[in-house]
Amino acid sequence: MGKISPVSAKYIVHTNIQIDGVVDRPDVIGAIFGQTEGLLGNDLELRELQRNGRIGRIEVNLDTRTGKTNGVIIIPSSLDKAETVIIGAALETIQRIGPCNAKLRVEKVEDVRVSKRNYVIERAKELLKELTDNVLPDSQEITDEVAQSVRMMEITEYGKDRLPAGPAVDESEEIIVVEGRADVLNLLKNGIKNVIALNGTNVPETIIELSRRKILTVFVDGDRGGDLIIKELTNVAEIDYVIKAPDGKEVEEITKKEIFKALRSKVAVEQVKMEINGRPHVVQEDIREKIMPKKVSKLQKKDGEIFKKMLDDLVGTRGAYILDENSNILGKVPTSEIVPTIRNLTSGVWAIVFDGIISKDVVMAAEKSNVNYLIAMNSKVRPNETRIELLTESDL
Repeated sequence: MGKISPVSAKYIVHTNIQIDGVVDRPDVIGAIFGQTEGLLGNDLELRELQRNGRIGRIEVNLDTRTGKTNGVIIIPSSLDKAETVIIGAALETIQRIGPCNAKLRVEKVEDVRVSKRNYVIERAKELLKELTDNVLPDSQEITDEVAQSVRMMEITEYGKDRLPAGPAVDESEEIIVVEGRADVLNLLKNGIKNVIALNGTNVPETIIELSRRKILTVFVDGDRGGDLIIKELTNVAEIDYVIKAPDGKEVEEITKKEIFKALRSKVAVEQVKMEINGRPHVVQEDIREKIMPKKVSKLQKKDGEIFKKMLDDLVGTRGAYILDENSNILGKVPTSEIVPTIRNLTSGVWAIVFDGIISKDVVMAAEKSNVNYLIAMNSKVRPNETRIELLTESDL
């Protein structure tokens, strides 16, 4: 008799059997073939289906206890799903096996292909995890590693003191001064290139010279040593802003999120000097009000919200948005190219939002081009020194 191979079956019929008495496997097999004979017609005759390889070997597993027999019947099928469930339903018509009453109930019809598919999926997950963990790095990891290596290669030596620095010190209007080489590397790794290190406890002449022509922001560790460096720098150089790493942390170890959060919360050096000299604490906004009295702003609420969102988007990019009178972005340029861009656009520019500090050069160029608003992180120009509305992050 030809028999179907188990691996070619598409479905498996699982049937529970309960018998009020003691029987053997041949009794069950005989009842299956005998009591379904002629029930479903010639096309679905079990003996013929098994002979043609459409039904596989019928497995019967029995367990006899206290005079009763329970078990499971397993029938592999390569018929279609409709014919397979008809065979299963036919088994439930069997009421006696041997001399005993019996009850058969189909528990489930299993789709073998689904089981195989589930196995393939689970096994594929295991193999992928093994491949990812032990063989190949993630594509993003490769990108990050290459980008980090490139940034590490960008560290240079600047000035006669040969200070560790990023490649954008000369071209940037604002410079970030850190304590050592490791701090420079961490900022470079996170995309900040306008950075230079003191490289010691004494303030180098290179830093003093830079402070005379650049906007200097000091970024120090969040410890006692950082406070001492701030005090030393404010005594010998023209520092504009101060940033401290989170308490107890060093600049070289903080994350990208912590770096940009610190950059956004920098403090004017006037406030730091007051604290160093033992004067009462004055918040940064109070100092700004005294140093740069504000004009009455005619800014609409919706425009203020647009400016704030754009300024948040630009944080850390060193970029600038050029806007028309409907607050539409005409273009985006690097902060270092704001002045030449304004000079080339003699009209049509309503506002400029940029990640940087408003300087006199930017204001003068903006006035000539009839710009209405300049929006930036901070400003070195007093509002009453220009007809242009100057807005900073704290104003928004």
